[in-house]
Amino acid sequence: MRIGTEQDNYHHETWRNTGRLSLLLGSLFVLSQLLGAQFNAQSPEATVAPIRLHPDNPHYFLFRGKPAVLINSGEHYGAVLNPDFDYLAYLNTLQAKGFNLTRILNGTAREEIFWAGEQNTLSPRPGRYLAPWARSAMPGYRGGGNKFDLDKWDGAYFERLKNFVREAGRRGIVVELCFFTVDTQWAGSLFQATNNVNGIGSTYSGLFNTLLDPPLVDKAESLIRKTVIELNEFDNLYYEICNECYRSGHGAYSDAWQNHLVATLVEAESKLPNKHMIAWNYASFSAEVVNPNPAVSVFNFHFAFPPTAALTSNYKLNKAIAFDKTIEGTLARDRRREAWAFILSGGAVYNNLDWSFARDDPTGSGKVEQPGGRYNGEEIRSQLKILKDFIHSFDFIRMRPHNAVVSGLPAGATAYALVDPGAAYAIYLMDGAQATLSLDVEAGRYRAEWVNPRTGATDKTQELNHTGGKLTLSSPAYVEDIALRLVRITGRTG
Repeated sequence: MRIGTEQDNYHHETWRNTGRLSLLLGSLFVLSQLLGAQFNAQSPEATVAPIRLHPDNPHYFLFRGKPAVLINSGEHYGAVLNPDFDYLAYLNTLQAKGFNLTRILNGTAREEIFWAGEQNTLSPRPGRYLAPWARSAMPGYRGGGNKFDLDKWDGAYFERLKNFVREAGRRGIVVELCFFTVDTQWAGSLFQATNNVNGIGSTYSGLFNTLLDPPLVDKAESLIRKTVIELNEFDNLYYEICNECYRSGHGAYSDAWQNHLVATLVEAESKLPNKHMIAWNYASFSAEVVNPNPAVSVFNFHFAFPPTAALTSNYKLNKAIAFDKTIEGTLARDRRREAWAFILSGGAVYNNLDWSFARDDPTGSGKVEQPGGRYNGEEIRSQLKILKDFIHSFDFIRMRPHNAVVSGLPAGATAYALVDPGAAYAIYLMDGAQATLSLDVEAGRYRAEWVNPRTGATDKTQELNHTGGKLTLSSPAYVEDIALRLVRITGRTG
């Protein structure tokens, strides 16, 4: 009897504990549903996974259920930190062209006005610089106004940042957020000791992009953790740790710092619902990427023309490769040619630095003259839209770069080709005036369309039956460049 009583008590107590546990789990479930409903009500973007590498072809992206190549002609990365810049007018201009990318700096890299003039979006008016950290009560910041307190966040900054990403998302625009930049303008940096009240950054400037100054590293870590929490809900976002850190002159020291901050970002997001891609800015023009951090999805290059070096040497790594910034210049011809060549070589991103966007001209109309002169942003944007529409007219997830498919080029001409053998051929021909191309194409019935990259017009169309082997196609006369869209319209003929 005694044993049986103990067993009964044991089972009774187990049942009571199980009931308590069930009640607790039920309450937690209800609470989680309520919180989740509130989260989703405030942030409809959170219901969709963030942009990521496409699972069927990681050289490209999957964004909101569709394959994506990211193309843009955007402002000089100061849309959030410069409160006098109307970013809604700016985003509307990008949306009107169908662009799907913009790049910003995370409030840590104000530029001196002498660098690119007062209309440079990265050069706020004196006292108007909006940063992640709050101003103190002590005057003396080099850029005007009070010094910064690196122990206090500025709520107004994060509100503007979140709204910028939200409004970009509503327009189908992805935001590449870059946390830091190489410290070439250290005198105006808020990490410089004379610009903050925390005694941080009193050492030699070049230590910022390294792990050699622990207080600076601590502030970099804290900004990453704060930012990824604030922006975790958004699907139209990926991160870059540092802009042009390859220019720091510290080589492995800078790489170790970036790897440390990549790990900080990954660890911070491991506790959050969404995980975002990370980009690494490797070099100007080109470099062979060796032993990349496995957490990095996007390989960024600046001024990557000709494209073959950056793309050919790194395509085997199966990551998205980006032409992340263009060199200063005003000719639409140059931007058009490098964009078409890069994307038709297998690139995933083309981001032109568009100087027509100014502090007082957020639509890029050209009414404001920059130090380099007036910049015809509208012409460039219109021509880049033609490329954006062209590449998205293909099932490019199935395509790979294959320039050798083309022969018979005019003297001095260069061809770039993306190919899905037997199904689709996207070819960009640069230089020459007329071409009779010989293409290695499988048998089938095809439609050939010759597209003018300057106007978007289809200058010549033909349908043809091809029995296999070499296919000869003659282009119309053209100026500077021309593109060919060749797609199968029926099955094989023989």
